[in-house]
Amino acid sequence: MSVRLRLDKPWRPLTPEEAARLPGQLGVYQIADAEGAILYIGQAGGRTPFGLRSELAREAEERGPGRQFRVEVNMQYRSRWFELLMVHKADHGALPPDNAKNPPPLGRLSPA
Repeated sequence: MSVRLRLDKPWRPLTPEEAARLPGQLGVYQIADAEGAILYIGQAGGRTPFGLRSELAREAEERGPGRQFRVEVNMQYRSRWFELLMVHKADHGALPPDNAKNPPPLGRLSPA
């Protein structure tokens, strides 16, 4: 059994309608531009009312059209969020642009 570090689910359009289809569960998400370049990696934690659904509805409203997203339901959302950020930094040499504005303290991860 292999462990997947990268979030490789298909992209979905970031719209209020797509956000409304999401579960009200905890997890992590990525937002990308139309070409698939990741702009932000976020989390829907225990203090987020309605979890992923409300987080992505807010993102859709704030960011407007032309963006896409993917999610992963995960009860260990904070650890997974850090992991996705570290993998992105290892792969691209930097955090996604919107995470780089206010970076959390991260370790270093060297994925194969």
